[in-house]
Amino acid sequence: MQFPKPVSVKWLSSFIHAEVVGENDTDIKGINEIHNVNPGDIVFVDHPKYYATCLNSAATFIIINKKLVPPQGKILFIVEEPFEMYLKIVKYFRPFTASSKQISDSVIMGSNAIIMPGVFVGNDVTIGNNTVIHPNVTIYDNCKIGDNVIIHSGTVIGSDAFYYNTKKNREVWYKKMDSCGSVIIEDEVEIGSNCTIDRGVSAATIIGKGTKIDNMVHIGHEVVTGKNCLIAAQVGIAGCTILGDGVIFWGQVGVNKTIKIGDNAIALGQSGVTGDLEAGKMYWGTPAVEFMGKRKELVWIKRIPEMWAKLNELTSKSTS
Repeated sequence: MQFPKPVSVKWLSSFIHAEVVGENDTDIKGINEIHNVNPGDIVFVDHPKYYATCLNSAATFIIINKKLVPPQGKILFIVEEPFEMYLKIVKYFRPFTASSKQISDSVIMGSNAIIMPGVFVGNDVTIGNNTVIHPNVTIYDNCKIGDNVIIHSGTVIGSDAFYYNTKKNREVWYKKMDSCGSVIIEDEVEIGSNCTIDRGVSAATIIGKGTKIDNMVHIGHEVVTGKNCLIAAQVGIAGCTILGDGVIFWGQVGVNKTIKIGDNAIALGQSGVTGDLEAGKMYWGTPAVEFMGKRKELVWIKRIPEMWAKLNELTSKSTS
């Protein structure tokens, strides 16, 4: 999430009551997760396992719970509970605002856009030209819908990420990490009925231009699909996964988090994608492997009874 305007180190240190270590005279532009940070961003870390990753990331500013020597040009904000300070910053810059209308007055609507009865559209949403939103669709705050998009009944765009800070030393182990990201649906996308597309925790979930999504598909936080992807019914894609252009997932494919799918890769129905897939290949199975190799394997497995019987026959002849 980028702040409406940059804030000073002095202001933020006062706001979160932090000790400042390091030198940098630039202002803070936004707050992001470690896999999305850019120079000028602030990130938080509260576990020694990830200290080095954060210190060596693109982030210029780091909220941390241990006083360390920062790399050149970086600033540390030392606090006791970095996660709580993350939440404080998010709630300040992206506070929850309750809607009082079915369609917010702040919605920006393109020409010839159609919103059917029963649709809910939250605050600061943009809907493009010639887009059709069918009945009972819900579009949460800060989402952007492109031109010539079709969204079918019952779909939810922009619900919170399934993302929790975990600590076993407190009564409630899983504490919600507030989502301040968004969803961007690019032009010429069609989304089926009863789909759910989560907003990013701190960045955007993006559905690429020309992508077509069937019914009952779930797309997790900060997933990015390329252009012209095809996603069939009951597919689930976990957070932060990146799809190249022209990727096809047939029915009930399950996709792990934080992996990369190459351009024009195809995963056949009910595949379990647990790792990166190379471009231009067809995959099947769990874990998903190249289809042609898997098919040969299945042919040999089917021949095992025949081969076993033949072996027994040869063994009997040799002993008689």
